[in-house]
Amino acid sequence: MTETKENLGLSGAEAGRRLRQYGYNEIAESKKLSGLLAFLVRFKNPLVLILIFAAVVSALTGDPVGASIIIAIVVISVFLDFFNTYKSQKAAEELKEKVMVTAEVIRDGKVTPLPLRMIVPGDVIELEAGDVIPADGKIILEKDLFLNESSLTGESFPSEKQVDMPAFLGTSVVTGTGRMLVELTGKKTKFSKIAESLEENQRPTEFERSIKDFSYLIMKITFVLVIFIFFVNAILKGGGAILESFLFAAALAVGLTPELLPMIITINLSKGSLAMAKHGVIVKKLSSIQNFGAMDILCTDKTGTLTEDKIELVKYVNAEGQADEKIFDYAFISSSFRSGFKNPLDGAVKEFKPFDVSGYRKIDEIPFDYQRKRDSIIVKTPGGHELVSKGAPEEMFATCGYYKTAENKLTAGIAKKLEAEYQALSKDGFRVLAVAKKAVEEKLAYTKEDEKDLIILGFIAFLDPPKKTVTETLKILENYGIGIKIITGDNELVTQKIAQEIQLQVTGVLVGSEIEKLHEHQLAVAVEKTTIFARVTPDQKKLIIETLQKNNHVVGFMGDGINDAPSLKAADVGISVNNAVDVAKESADLILLHKSLKELVNGVIQGRKTFANTLKYLMMGLSSNFGNMFSMAGASLFFPFLPMLPTQILLNNLLYDGSQFVIPLDNVDDEAIKKPRKMKIHFLRRFMVVFGILSSVFDFVTFFVLTYVFHYTNHAFQTGWFITSFATQILVVFVIRTKAIPFYSSKPAKSLIISVFAFLALAFFFALGPIKNIFGFAPLSIAMIFSALLITLLYLITIEFAKRKFYQRIEE
Repeated sequence: MTETKENLGLSGAEAGRRLRQYGYNEIAESKKLSGLLAFLVRFKNPLVLILIFAAVVSALTGDPVGASIIIAIVVISVFLDFFNTYKSQKAAEELKEKVMVTAEVIRDGKVTPLPLRMIVPGDVIELEAGDVIPADGKIILEKDLFLNESSLTGESFPSEKQVDMPAFLGTSVVTGTGRMLVELTGKKTKFSKIAESLEENQRPTEFERSIKDFSYLIMKITFVLVIFIFFVNAILKGGGAILESFLFAAALAVGLTPELLPMIITINLSKGSLAMAKHGVIVKKLSSIQNFGAMDILCTDKTGTLTEDKIELVKYVNAEGQADEKIFDYAFISSSFRSGFKNPLDGAVKEFKPFDVSGYRKIDEIPFDYQRKRDSIIVKTPGGHELVSKGAPEEMFATCGYYKTAENKLTAGIAKKLEAEYQALSKDGFRVLAVAKKAVEEKLAYTKEDEKDLIILGFIAFLDPPKKTVTETLKILENYGIGIKIITGDNELVTQKIAQEIQLQVTGVLVGSEIEKLHEHQLAVAVEKTTIFARVTPDQKKLIIETLQKNNHVVGFMGDGINDAPSLKAADVGISVNNAVDVAKESADLILLHKSLKELVNGVIQGRKTFANTLKYLMMGLSSNFGNMFSMAGASLFFPFLPMLPTQILLNNLLYDGSQFVIPLDNVDDEAIKKPRKMKIHFLRRFMVVFGILSSVFDFVTFFVLTYVFHYTNHAFQTGWFITSFATQILVVFVIRTKAIPFYSSKPAKSLIISVFAFLALAFFFALGPIKNIFGFAPLSIAMIFSALLITLLYLITIEFAKRKFYQRIEE
């Protein structure tokens, strides 16, 4: 194996060879199939296999025409499913590539951003704060490099890395810079086994659980009904009718099964992701769109979301509230030499005014962490070594023993003044950091144990004004049934000031120290009453989200920092921004191209439209379609002939499915998107019982008319029943697609109108046109055709009245 040159990395040719040898850097095998395989795999559906087997048997026993029709219909159905699903998935994948996380890889002596999956053993990776470690390997260069390895060790304190020390996939850079040599990729990495167990234990979404329950419900009904019909028909009609009964039962199963459901969901979600992309929201995980629509609580930090994210240093003051240049000078030294993630506070300090640091040389760094809430820099000065520290005032106070100089003890009186000044600045809306220093002895390495008996100098105060549009956006979110909770590491007084300025109603405030003291059931009550969670750690952020979820909320979390990754993963909807650190983007379900709540509103609306259109398909299948198939099964027990031939059932199903492809494009009523909605299996069950029975009642009315008014039997009966059943099951979409009374006050999409009437005309053509004999249809009288249309009209009127009563009962 060719050795890697530390500075040049691999050549492009060698990297390509290793990619073929070791495969893609993915912890799970890629589940993407080629177009041909994606098409062929659809034939694994048990119902499809049963129909093909039955068709082959039919051909061998003397009915090649009927067998050919069955196979043709099956192939067309599979192709339509494949074509629409594959096209939608491909469009969604192209969007995801826009926000793909990359690594800085040295290839042919040049630093090149590459997708993580393209990294191979032997690659050399440049590392800086916020980067994810893309594979297992060892550190070959470092400068103050600290990694967060909590995903592997559970230890939240950053781990310092030196040359030749290991670095693992699944960890991330907290501070410093470095370079690593990749040794293991993909499933050979240490994190791979952990990720597999996490995948197995991953909590399905509310929508996924409901769809699974719905599928089980349909499977049970279909299995019992089809087995019963097959055996009863075979017994009643004699042994010679076994093949016909088998085909009839299999075709009936196809009619009962909502086999388009996966495709409808995929098209809905893909369409939703494309629409959201136009509004600046890129969807990484399609299933999260449903959760986005169901979200009723959004947890967010205030910086950049509620504020302008234009932080400016405004003042630097001591305990007496007086400006002191020494405070600024040491703050500038800290911000200049800090090698961690370049946060906006450091940027604001350096942009305020210049300060000459040429007389200082950085010796070491103690990086920021969320227990200490501070960072420290050790510098060499003409007078010796000094430790310069800045961080959250409440944490800094505990480490300080002196004020301004090493001769001036920090007395209770001075401490009280410092606290009062800090509180006053916070109440005025300033973000405040304390600055401290002390002389230290020269030694090889410095630790957090050196951060004691510091000399506190004073405070630096920053201002980040609230966004002008955020008040209006918050009102819109409230109107859509979404509550806002602010979860921040900042001071509660600053956060309350911002909340007041943006007119966010605050029902309660909790700080991290108070959360630590609450028992599980106390926290469950407290999170419901609290709007602001301040001075919280990353673990507490995650705990708050998980507690809200246990309280039956669908929770969204918006974050962009290194510390936000656990919360992004825990939330039902993890939302980050395109300029976030890699570890945050990797953990998120949705990426905002611009950090704004306004972008979220559009996403929520699209998520709810997606849910509404998916529900329409389910309700269609559970009303006249399910009723028709149920009636057909019952009728087969009492008539000496089948009420509809297997080929006719399959044709009915194909035409019906074809008309449903445009449901994802349908308009959605404003009322349907006003509140978060969840899939409720008991609602679907009641809907099926009420509207399925109503459909069957009209089916038996049709049987009566066909038998006793027109005296039709066999093919004529089947033809009359085919056009009536198809008209009822396809036209009912205009009634049940909306809660509006009357239904025509809600305007359907033009594509839906065109599709429904085009397929209705097509059904009449197949049943009454020149090719009717191929499918076993027979001519009908004009009177019968008008009777079918009259029955359909009466059915739609009845469904409209039943719909009114049904929703009145549901809402009571």
